[in-house]
Amino acid sequence: MKFAQNITRCKGLLKALTLAILVLASVMPPTVLANDSEKATFNSTTTLQTILSSSHRSVANRDRDKYRHPAQTLEFFGLRPNMTVVELWPGGGWYTEILAPFLASKGLLIVTNLTPSTSKPALAFQEKLAANPEVFGKVKVAQINPPNELTLAPDNSVDIVVTFRNIHNWVKAGYDEQVYAAAYKALKPGGILGVEEHRALEGTSLEESIKTGYMSEAGVIAAVEKAGFKLVGKSEINANPKDTKDYPGGVWTLPPTLSQGQKDRQRFLTIGESDRMTLKFIKPKTS
Repeated sequence: MKFAQNITRCKGLLKALTLAILVLASVMPPTVLANDSEKATFNSTTTLQTILSSSHRSVANRDRDKYRHPAQTLEFFGLRPNMTVVELWPGGGWYTEILAPFLASKGLLIVTNLTPSTSKPALAFQEKLAANPEVFGKVKVAQINPPNELTLAPDNSVDIVVTFRNIHNWVKAGYDEQVYAAAYKALKPGGILGVEEHRALEGTSLEESIKTGYMSEAGVIAAVEKAGFKLVGKSEINANPKDTKDYPGGVWTLPPTLSQGQKDRQRFLTIGESDRMTLKFIKPKTS
């Protein structure tokens, strides 16, 4: 009799446990469920939100979404899955991880890269692409050597060119005008240049901007429009009013660099990443 009762009790516990697992699964956020998969799979119906929660992105990269607002930023630029997109100076590939799978089925992602043999970051980026063909297998690399070799794509062939927090480096290197000209040449008439950049306090000198990494919004707009583009939109998606922009190490004082090490670390973590302009320009259609 006791044996039969024990069997019945075990069955009841098993049923209750199964029900609890089903209930838990139903309320788990999609990000948790997605990250349990060993391999990321994408197709023509994959959304940006699915990509953002995918397991091919590291926890550290996903944690930065709250500062970088990738879905809102790309939607503001007008990104669609059937577009040809150029990402300028992709760095470690933070945005490449999002753009590549989104465009893989219907569109094309072109990323710029320096010659890997001459640059450790360029080699690391190339190795990143090669290490995950399921995500990056269809990405095309445009080899560049600025300021002279800056062909991004065939003339008038690209829907969107995007750049994220690169302009201060171009200005410092002295070839920002050549980059804008290359983007203009590659874009179709009516194509979009999407810009995200650290934003300086108005009145900041160019010399101070180069030193701190914060660029004048008015100055950026003027320089891009000088290349033939027209500003068609601004967004405060990436604004951060807590950023006082007066740090000893410039913008690199803040996350993710945290150049001051442990000094005032919690203060800078509380501030978060930099205040940034988000601008949308168009290459005008010729009449």
